[in-house]
Amino acid sequence: MQKPAPKTLGSVSLTKGFRVSVAPRFEPAHSDASVPRYVFSYRIRIANESGVAAKLLRRTWQIMDGNGQVHRVQGDGVVGHQPELAPGEVHEYSSFCPLPTDWGTMEGVYVMQELKPDGSGAEFEIEIGRFYLMASA
Repeated sequence: MQKPAPKTLGSVSLTKGFRVSVAPRFEPAHSDASVPRYVFSYRIRIANESGVAAKLLRRTWQIMDGNGQVHRVQGDGVVGHQPELAPGEVHEYSSFCPLPTDWGTMEGVYVMQELKPDGSGAEFEIEIGRFYLMASA
């Protein structure tokens, strides 16, 4: 596959009043082209700009490496947490992704649950827009 030339590596998505911003970074100190293993970190900021409180239950990632191989990763919460966000609150975290190629993409969804006093809140998804993992941009 041909390496893309994005104007920006990160992404910003707004779904149902939840803004998800992603800032990726190549980690050369943890990478080794001879293996090949390229490690990328990313910082995510989830801002609740809606009028409802919600809890992040789980996430699904679609990760594509530079060879076109796609991997789906699913799990509960983010880095071991299921944060609750009241209107106006923000949750930030960092994580990483190793790839066998010097570039790739990630995108996905968070499954949220509206927090109602009676516990009847519906589940909904918010988008994590595609962002680029590139060893040389």
